[in-house]
Amino acid sequence: MKLSFVVSVQPTRFEAVAYEGELEKQLAFIAELGYQGVELAVRDPASLDVGNLKRLLQGYGLAVPAIGTGQAYIEEGLSLAHPSGEIRTRAIGRIKSHIDLARELGAMVIIGLIRGEEGGDEPRRLFVEALGECASYAAEKGVKLVLEPINRYETKLINTVEEGLAILDEIGSDVVGLLLDTFHANIEEPWVEDSVRKAGGKLFHVHIADSNRRFPGAGHFDFRSFLGSLRAIGYEGFLSAEILPWPDMNEAARRTMAFFRESFGQEI
Repeated sequence: MKLSFVVSVQPTRFEAVAYEGELEKQLAFIAELGYQGVELAVRDPASLDVGNLKRLLQGYGLAVPAIGTGQAYIEEGLSLAHPSGEIRTRAIGRIKSHIDLARELGAMVIIGLIRGEEGGDEPRRLFVEALGECASYAAEKGVKLVLEPINRYETKLINTVEEGLAILDEIGSDVVGLLLDTFHANIEEPWVEDSVRKAGGKLFHVHIADSNRRFPGAGHFDFRSFLGSLRAIGYEGFLSAEILPWPDMNEAARRTMAFFRESFGQEI
């Protein structure tokens, strides 16, 4: 397993990502700390200079395990489950743009808050339909999508691994898997390690944060047991820190790396 840190490439209201206004400075700092990757939160890929981004990533030796899409919902209201067909169409188009970017960077695309906040049968039906279209496009491009169960206080649509796996069964695509976030899982999963086992080979990506969404070690989440469950299913991907900037984002990044080095050494 490898460590990465979540960074926004654009200004955002979402607190649990780093945005300091100068991407190169952020990448240099993350690489200097020893992270092997950087997860990019991207509202709109059309606003990026992809050539320059690839140059920076290569220069600092950073992989991009995944691309976050939630800012398109937070900042613009785009949702794959919106009752408006026009808004759903725009959301699908935006995800396809993220898929194109992911193909360029060798990344996965996260399906998190871009599904919206409303639960119930109709939003779920609309979401499955929209996600199916996105999955078909992703398969054509050779890109994986990761569906993130999110806690009940942020959305009513897909809160648990079990609910996520049910969606995956309906989609029936090998390119769609799950993202497990320890912050959300700590709230929603009766036994996180059991949920990891249930996800098995469908667990494509992992977000790490402590129980209070601060850096690992600042709360009570049992990371040793969690990492043991990941090893048991053969997970070898990235652990991406998506955490609150407490006491500030640079210190949070330092403390995350220090926690894993001191607690697990060569295991990470």
